[in-house]
Amino acid sequence: MRIFLVLISIFIVNVFFGYWRSNTKKFTLQWILAIHIPVPLAIGLRLLFLGWSWIMVPIFVATFFAGQYMGGMIRHLLLTRQNRILTSSLAIDIIKIFWQ
Repeated sequence: MRIFLVLISIFIVNVFFGYWRSNTKKFTLQWILAIHIPVPLAIGLRLLFLGWSWIMVPIFVATFFAGQYMGGMIRHLLLTRQNRILTSSLAIDIIKIFWQ
């Protein structure tokens, strides 16, 4: 059960960073930060709750990139379906969409 909660946490955090990453140019400082800022958090959650095991590395890497990809897809869907200007923050854009 703990592994599932840690994986979901890593996925959700990376959705927000993937959303930010999709609004930046490739290989700029913001793009690099959007990919690398959640890495220590993912490693810390894993070490804190699960310990270290090389067998779990591919699962966590896949979850990390799935979250990044999903964040980019959410931004793409919002851009195609909304007639609004979006920011780089998923939380702010959701608030704007549902409260206006």
